Amino acid sequence: MLDAALKSQLQTYMEKIVRPIEIVASVDGSEKSNEMLALLSEVESLSDQVTLKIVTNDVQHKPSFSLNSPGEKISLRFAGIPMGHEFTSLVLALLQVGGYPVKLDPSVVEQVKAIKGKYNFTVYMSLSCQNCPEVVQSLNTMAVLNPSIHVESIDGALFQDEVDRLQIMAVPTIYLNGEVFGQGRMGVEEFLAKLDTGSAQREAEKLNAKGVFDVLVVGGGPAGAAASIYAVRKGLNVGVAAQRFGGQVLDTLSIENFISVQETQGPELAAALEAHTRSYDVDIMNLQTASKLVPADDGITIEFESGAKLKGRTVVISTGARWRDMNVPGEKEYRTRGVTYCPHCDGPLFKGKNVAVIGGGNSGVEAAIDLAGVVEHVTLLEFSEEMRADAVLQRKLRSLPNVAVLTNAQTTEVVGNGKKVTGLNYKDRVTGEAKSIDVEGIFVQIGLLPNTDWLKGTVDLNWRGEVVVGKHGETNVPGVYAAGDCTDTAYKQIVVAIGSGATAALGAFDHLIRATAPKE
Repeated sequence: MLDAALKSQLQTYMEKIVRPIEIVASVDGSEKSNEMLALLSEVESLSDQVTLKIVTNDVQHKPSFSLNSPGEKISLRFAGIPMGHEFTSLVLALLQVGGYPVKLDPSVVEQVKAIKGKYNFTVYMSLSCQNCPEVVQSLNTMAVLNPSIHVESIDGALFQDEVDRLQIMAVPTIYLNGEVFGQGRMGVEEFLAKLDTGSAQREAEKLNAKGVFDVLVVGGGPAGAAASIYAVRKGLNVGVAAQRFGGQVLDTLSIENFISVQETQGPELAAALEAHTRSYDVDIMNLQTASKLVPADDGITIEFESGAKLKGRTVVISTGARWRDMNVPGEKEYRTRGVTYCPHCDGPLFKGKNVAVIGGGNSGVEAAIDLAGVVEHVTLLEFSEEMRADAVLQRKLRSLPNVAVLTNAQTTEVVGNGKKVTGLNYKDRVTGEAKSIDVEGIFVQIGLLPNTDWLKGTVDLNWRGEVVVGKHGETNVPGVYAAGDCTDTAYKQIVVAIGSGATAALGAFDHLIRATAPKE
C-alpha cells in the first residue's frame, strides 16, 4: 500500500508514540477489506507499540477500524481506507492516540475537555476533498481529549448506497447524534463555537478588551498574512482578525505557480502562511466576520458580526473573495443537494451520474476534465459563444468521450424534486429557445465576488464591488489600506495577493511615520 518514501516518513512519525495503540479492524472478506488490512499491517510493522486485531463483529460499516489505547477511553473510527488527503488524518490520529501532545492552545484544550454530554459525530468525506481532513482531524483530536466525543469518518465513495440513501451531495457533511450538524470546512474552534453556545460572547468580550493596534489586518489569506508579517517586522503592534486564517487558499487544490515552490496543495500553503505569521508576535483572532468600518480621528474601528469591536491606528483590508452564484431560481434551495462549488471535494459522490459544469474558464474546464474521470457524463455550459479557458485545457476537454460543451447557454433555473437536483433549464442565447438537461449535480465555476459588502458607504468601491486602491495600497479613507482579491488589482493570483499585502503594510507604516512626525 505504501511506497518506500511514505513508509519511511510514517516510521519516523511512529517513533514519537509514547503509549500502546490498539487497532481493531472490522472486515467482511471483500477486496476493500483486504486493501485496508494491507495498510494496517504495514502500520503495525512500523512500531512495537502498535497491535492489530481483526474481527468480524456486526459493526455497521465494513471495512472499518478503530483506534484506541489500553486504559484510555477513545472512540475514533475510520470507515474505509484513509489514503489520499486522509492519510495525514490517519497519521495524526495514530500520534495523538499514541500519546503525542495535541497542538492546540491550552485554553482550547481545556474547553474541549470541559464539554459535557454525549456527542456521536459521523463525518462523510471523500479522499479527494481538501476540506475534509481538517474536519476529520479536528473531531479526532476532540475525541482523544474528551471520552464523551465519539467520531466515525466515512469515505462516501466506498459507501455509496448509504450516501444515496441520506442524499449527501457535498462533503464534508457532519452528523451529530443522527442529525445534520454542518457542512464544509470546520476546525476545533468552529466546533466549540457551535457546541459551547456561550463561547462566541466570551470571545467577543475578550476582543473588546484589547487595546489599539498599530496595524489591524482584516482577513487572513495570503494578502493578510503578508501584510501582518511585513508590519510586525517594522516593530509595530499587529492584529489579524479573520473568518478563517488561510482564506480561499484553503479551498484550492494543486498550486503549481507559486514562485520557488514547484508544487503544493492549498491547505499546505495556508498552514505554512499561518505558521510563518505565528512565528512573530502577531495577535491572530479567528471566527471574526467584519460587518462595519468606522473611521475617526483617533483611529479606525472595525465592528464584527460577533459583537466584537477592534481598533487600529491603521487598517489593512484583505477580506478576499467568494464563489460567484448563478443567481437563478432553485440555486439556493438545492445548494449542497446537487448544487456545489468544489469538484475535487464532491465529485466522488456523483460517481456514475450525469452532471453539469457552469463556466468555460480555466476553473470550469479543469472541473469538467476532473469530473469526466468519475461521473457518467459531463455537460459544460458556457454563457459566451466560446470558452475562455487556455487552449491546452480546451483540447484536453474536447478529447474526452463523455463530455459535451454547450456555448451561448444561459442557465435559467435549477430543477429538483424537493429533495435533490434533477436537472437544469437554460436558454440558447442565439435562438432564444428554452431547453433543459437531466443532471443530478451542478458544479458552479463562474468566477469570484469580493467580500466587500460591509464597506459600502465608507470605502470607495468600483462597479464590481472591489476596493479601489492606489499604488501604495491606500484607499480613499486615511489610514485604511487594502490588498488581495478584494481590491481592483488586475490579476487575482496568490503571488499577486502576497505582494499587495506587503505593499499595503509598508503603506500603512509610512502613514504612521508621517502621522507621528514632529510638526515644523
